[in-house]
Amino acid sequence: MKAVILAGGSGTRLYPVTIAINKHFLPIYNKPMIYYPLSLVMLLKIKDVMFVVNPSDLEMFKNLFGDGSKLGMNIQYTIQHKPNGLAEGLILAKDFIGNDNILYMLGDNVFFGHDLVKIMNQAREDIEKNGGAYVFGYSVKDPERFGVVEFDENQNVISIEEKPKKPKSHYAVVGMYFYDSNAVEIAKNVKPSERGELEITSVNEEYLKQKKLKVKLLGRGFAWFDAGTHDSFLEAGEFVATIEKRTGLMIGCIEEIAYNNNWITKEQLLELAKPLEKTDYGKYLLEIAKEE
Repeated sequence: MKAVILAGGSGTRLYPVTIAINKHFLPIYNKPMIYYPLSLVMLLKIKDVMFVVNPSDLEMFKNLFGDGSKLGMNIQYTIQHKPNGLAEGLILAKDFIGNDNILYMLGDNVFFGHDLVKIMNQAREDIEKNGGAYVFGYSVKDPERFGVVEFDENQNVISIEEKPKKPKSHYAVVGMYFYDSNAVEIAKNVKPSERGELEITSVNEEYLKQKKLKVKLLGRGFAWFDAGTHDSFLEAGEFVATIEKRTGLMIGCIEEIAYNNNWITKEQLLELAKPLEKTDYGKYLLEIAKEE
């Protein structure tokens, strides 16, 4: 399985902060926003990742991640020239995806919860065995902002609707999707919505029509933040800060995950930590390297 992370867009919901900088570089507490989705990809031990980025941000992403080799990964990039919708990222990454299954993630979503990686691995295994699409629902008080999933009394999916004026449930589809390789062709056939965008909800609707869509609800033990608004951005940072201060463990620390995955050696971890040694982040990496 490969991963595609959508990190383009104009970030208009965070204006004026994002007029001069891409939102994915903004800090969620002590690390760039983009670290959080990437860290989940790494926790699933997926090494091959493509970022879908704006032309003006390409060099900044390369400065941050390079080709991924410093993390023991293969990181590539493709350009999204205009914010034409979430589904366009699948089309732009078609050559990278090839015939592989895909974990498709939005770069401004932050997740946390007990057994989250276990649940994600179950979704991955289901896609690898049965194909189709596997997405996740989360209860929100403002579902009209999101793609909304509707269930029957047996928890079977009836419909998925993008930003409905009258939501049929309170369950939003979060920015984490597992797809088989057919997702690219499905995305190619998506017609632009009234907003003029290729909606990821339209991809999910097609899988639903084919009876190949599964939805897992994330319950009260999980936290999900769509950090693309000022309030949610602030809430995500406060949440991460609280967890890290209470536990002494970092969320979304990509160097630690690469080391724990045996993708990099202790010497490589120390090399990554050295330029950061005066920061709490660098000190944390040095402590990790000291542990047996």
